[in-house]
Amino acid sequence: MGLEREFKYNGMNVDDAIRHLTRFCANLWQIHPFCEGNTRTTAVFMIKYLRTLRFNVVNDVFANNSWYFRNALVRANFRDLPNGITETTIYLERFFRSMLLGEQHDLRNRIMHVDWDKVEENAVQSAMPELQSANTSDELSLKCKNCTLEEAALLRIVQKKPTATQKEIAAEIGKSERTVKTITVNLQEKGILHRVNGKRNGRWEITGGRES
Repeated sequence: MGLEREFKYNGMNVDDAIRHLTRFCANLWQIHPFCEGNTRTTAVFMIKYLRTLRFNVVNDVFANNSWYFRNALVRANFRDLPNGITETTIYLERFFRSMLLGEQHDLRNRIMHVDWDKVEENAVQSAMPELQSANTSDELSLKCKNCTLEEAALLRIVQKKPTATQKEIAAEIGKSERTVKTITVNLQEKGILHRVNGKRNGRWEITGGRES
């Protein structure tokens, strides 16, 4: 906890931030201080912690995917080196990305099984273009691949409410209006965000973004 308390997310892109959050979550679960209820305790803690980072997270997300969440934590800490199996947070990352960014990921438990049928795995891989196509409907995931957490949070707000004022955005993400203004300017310079019809009666539009 001490290391996490000192950790700074400033300027970190979404992918790296989520990767860090999932490793922190997996390490926290690995402590296993109770005879039972460790996964529920970890879920409650992460909900409260993510809220301090200004994510609007509710218990339903964990409750509806409780078995997947638990097994993703296992895979994040499980290793069987003779059989070429090492710990991985990839499954936990899919859970967090679905929860925080609204992306669509396959959250079936069987996919995490170390002996998962390779035939079925190939079938899923062949269906990936279709899944990726579904994910492209999420503007944040598609157009802000290198955004910071603050930028992603702001985009998620204006995606839901294009007429949101900087004051409203500041209240939602827990930042000052000056910081919000800086973020919107940066996003506009990146070609991701655009203001239509002026400051007073205008609205925000999430645009295509510039090719890197």
